Amino acid sequence: MSQVVSRRITLEDHQECVQLFGEKDKNLNLLRDSFPVTLVARGNEIILSGEPLPVSHATQVIEGLRGQLKGAAHEGGYLSTVAVQKLIDEAKGGATPQAASETHETILISARKKPIQARTENQQKYVKAIQENDIVFGMGPAGTGKTYLAMAMAVAALRNGEVERLILTRPAVEAGEKLGFLPGDMQDKVDPYLRPLYDALYDMVEYEKLQRLFQQRVVEVAPLAYMRGRTLSNAFIILDEAQNTSPEQMKMFLTRMGTGSKMVVTGDGTQIDLPMGKNSGLLEVQRILSKVKGIQFITFEPKDVVRHRLVQHIVEAYHQHDEEKKDKPPV
Repeated sequence: MSQVVSRRITLEDHQECVQLFGEKDKNLNLLRDSFPVTLVARGNEIILSGEPLPVSHATQVIEGLRGQLKGAAHEGGYLSTVAVQKLIDEAKGGATPQAASETHETILISARKKPIQARTENQQKYVKAIQENDIVFGMGPAGTGKTYLAMAMAVAALRNGEVERLILTRPAVEAGEKLGFLPGDMQDKVDPYLRPLYDALYDMVEYEKLQRLFQQRVVEVAPLAYMRGRTLSNAFIILDEAQNTSPEQMKMFLTRMGTGSKMVVTGDGTQIDLPMGKNSGLLEVQRILSKVKGIQFITFEPKDVVRHRLVQHIVEAYHQHDEEKKDKPPV
C-alpha cells in the first residue's frame, strides 16, 4: 500500500491567497491537473495530501509562486498562468526554482508599476547580450519577449542617460512601402504598422511624459524607409519584424549606426511576409555577420514564449508541422 502524506502551507494574508490562487482558482486547478494530489484551500491555508513525491513537487511549486509574489515578478493582481506552468515543468523535471527576486534582475518599472524582467534562460542571455554588445539580433517565435525586452532596455538606457534618444522602426511590408492609397497624412498611413511599438512604449512610459518625448524628438517611431541616408548617433535603435526586410534594407539599416549607439534587431524567420522569391535580410545577415566581434545573435525557442500558455503549444505544433513537411519527398 502506498504511503500517504499530508502537508499544510499557511499563507500570510487574504491578499496572498487571492494572488496565489488566481482568478476563479485557476492556478490551484492547474496544480490539481498537474499532480496526483488532493489539494484543499481552507481560509489562509493550503492542505496537500497524496504520495510523498507528488506532494513534494506541488509544495515546491507553491513555495516558488510565493517567492515570485514576494519578488514582485507577477503581472497585475494575479500570477500569470505562464509562471505557474513554468514552475510545474521545473518541479517535474527535478529543478529547484528560486524566488524571482533572487534570479531575475528588474530591467525597468513600467508605467503601471510592474517590474519588467527576463523570465527565461534565453531571455536572460538576451538581456546580457544587449548590455555587452553594440549590435544584438533576437531571433525566434512570437511571444518570446524579443521586442518588449529590447524596448525595456532602451527606455532604461534613456532614463540612465546612456543614450540621448530612442529610435524604433519596422518595415511596412504589408503595404509594400507604398502607402499612398491609405487615407490621411503620412503618419496616419504608417501608424497601423507601427502600432505594436507604440503600445509597448505606452506600457513602459507615462502618457504625458511620452508625448513630450515625441514632441522633443527624443523618441521616434518610424517606418524603416525613413532611416535611409541618416546617421544615428548616441541612440538606442530597435528594428522590429526584421524578417520582412530585404538584404539591401538590412545593410542600409545596420550602416546607419553612429558613435555612442546601440542596435537591437528582432524577427521571426518563420513569419516572412515578403513577396514570393524575395530573400529575407534577417536570414541572410546571420551568415554574413556571425563572426564579427561586437555583434551577437540570440535564438529563442518555443519554451521561451511568455504569452498565454496556448501560444507555446501553437508555436510548437507549427514547428513540428514544418519539420514534417521538410521530411516528405516532393510529389
